[in-house]
Amino acid sequence: MNGSNFLYFNFSLNNFTNFSSFGPYYLHNYAAKICSLEKYIIICKTTSHMQNITAHACRLKPGQDLKKGIQTMVDNLQIKAGWIGTCVGSLTGYTIRFANQATTSIKTGYFEIVGLTGTVSINGSHLHILLSDDKGETIGGHLCDGCIVYTTAEIVICNSNDFVFTRENDGTTPWLELQIEKV
Repeated sequence: MNGSNFLYFNFSLNNFTNFSSFGPYYLHNYAAKICSLEKYIIICKTTSHMQNITAHACRLKPGQDLKKGIQTMVDNLQIKAGWIGTCVGSLTGYTIRFANQATTSIKTGYFEIVGLTGTVSINGSHLHILLSDDKGETIGGHLCDGCIVYTTAEIVICNSNDFVFTRENDGTTPWLELQIEKV
């Protein structure tokens, strides 16, 4: 996109036979060179090599609340800066909030979890879910309490001790927004 303030590039690791030798150091320097161009908008506040990433896996069983189960895992592991690596499973209904809406949407039925993303912390989490129904139609929004596991929810949460995530009203929006502190 010529003249744009955004930079798009496609990067594939398929050309490299050993990712560990390629490593995050090169990726960090490559990104730093791109981000150093003043005409591009820089969205990231902090950069880290994040060599101390840990992955935690769990399975929620039928009848458990998805959001509460994730937050319990985060609290028990004392995760201060984490994110959802992956999640698959199914629900017997959903309670989600759509963008810019004050109330939640609730529906019963059987839904496949086809995507879950977000940041997690003992200081507050922000999760979005994508679900499909028995016809393959999808719906998504903010994950709220009340999404009950049908058969399973297989979850991987990653975290780094390089940061602390908090949620504060910083004046940019009416909501508690992510604040990132480098440790």
